Amino acid sequence: MKKVASAIGLAGLFMFSLSSPIALDAQQFAQGFDSDQTLDRGIIVVLDEEDSDKVVPATLERVEDLYGVVINPNDAPVTLANEDAEQTFVATNGRFRLLVSTQNGPIEAGDFITISSLEGIGMAVDDIAPLVIGRALEPFDGSNAVSSAQAGDRTVQIGRINADILVGQNPFQSPAEANLPEFLRRAAESIVGEPVPASRVYIATFVFIVSTFVAASLMYSGVRSSIISIGRNPLSKKSIVKGMLQVILVGLIIFIIGIFGVYLILRL
Repeated sequence: MKKVASAIGLAGLFMFSLSSPIALDAQQFAQGFDSDQTLDRGIIVVLDEEDSDKVVPATLERVEDLYGVVINPNDAPVTLANEDAEQTFVATNGRFRLLVSTQNGPIEAGDFITISSLEGIGMAVDDIAPLVIGRALEPFDGSNAVSSAQAGDRTVQIGRINADILVGQNPFQSPAEANLPEFLRRAAESIVGEPVPASRVYIATFVFIVSTFVAASLMYSGVRSSIISIGRNPLSKKSIVKGMLQVILVGLIIFIIGIFGVYLILRL
C-alpha cells in the first residue's frame, strides 16, 4: 500500500508540474519515510538495508549510500506521505538546514559536506569520502554550536547551517583511496575515530608488520636458544632463564613501541 500511495503521489506531482505555468523547484519536494527512531531536523540519512520504506542515520560504513536530509515538513510546500500519522520527511535536493560538526575543522561557505564519524552528522569533506551530501551555504566554526560530542578522543562542536543538498561524488577524493582495502580503512577509523588518508594507513601497516616481525623473531630465537642451552648445560638454568626473560621483555617493548608508533602515524 505504501508503494502504491507513493506512486500515486509521484504521478500527481508530475501531472501538477506539467499543468502548472511555474515548474516546481526541487527544493519544494520532500518524501515521507518510516523510522524506528526519532530523527532530528538536519540529520543525514540512508535507506534502511532491510526496508526501503525506512530511513536510518548515515554512518561512515555506509557513506556510499548517502540519501538525503531530514527536514521539517513545513520546509517544503510539497510532500509525499502515506496514511501513517508519524512520518520522517527527507529531502534529497534543495536548500535546507543541515547538522554539521567541526570534526574535520571549521566549515567555510562553499565547502562540500560529507558524513562524519558521528551518526547522521556532517563535516567538511576530506580526500577520502567517496560521496558528499551537499555544499555549505554559510560557515560554522563551533562558536554557535547547539551541542558537542566525542569523536574519537576529541570533543567536537555540532550545529546547524544552511546547505545546498545534493548527493554527488567528492571532487577532492584521492584516487589512491579507492585502492585502500576496506578492512584497513575500517581498522584505521576505529582506532582514531575519523577518516585517515591512505598513505598514513599504509605507513602504519608497514610499521606494525615490521615491529611485529622483529619482536616475534627476537622472542622466538631467544626462547629457542635458551631451551637448547638448558639442555646442554642444566647447571646454568637459572642464568639462562633470566636471559630468556630479558629477551622476551625486549621483544614486548619493541612491539609496544611499534603499536604506539602506529597510533601516532594515524593520528598526526
